[in-house]
Amino acid sequence: MSITPTPGPAPALDELGRFFTIAARRIDAGQAAPQMFSTAVDAAWHRLTATPSAYEAFAFRHAGRRLAHTEGAGTGFIPWVSAYEEAYGPLPEIWFTNADGTLDTEALARYRETGEVWAEWNCAPEPGDGDGDDLTPPVTTR
Repeated sequence: MSITPTPGPAPALDELGRFFTIAARRIDAGQAAPQMFSTAVDAAWHRLTATPSAYEAFAFRHAGRRLAHTEGAGTGFIPWVSAYEEAYGPLPEIWFTNADGTLDTEALARYRETGEVWAEWNCAPEPGDGDGDDLTPPVTTR
């Protein structure tokens, strides 16, 4: 595998927002939540959850609801990529980057050649936090 360093957290956080938007659309359509196959984007997700109020605001801004981070490993075809491409264009390199900033150039090349992503994942979003209040925006105080 060839490796190339890529930029840090800002692109990953931008992509997490896009991922949340795609997740909300899939959930609203009765489809399975998308698989998080990028460890770089997932690392941004974990950093964001360290500040619950910021995480909740981020989720509402991008998904219109609370989204829980749920564990669930798997491997296979990533079906939500076509919805991403329709909304935003081709997946950027950050999706093929590890949490340490290493770009998997082989996986990126396969995606660019075939338009498909086959990958492993360890988590996915899940609507809400179990309180039945998923579509109520967070209360902000000043």
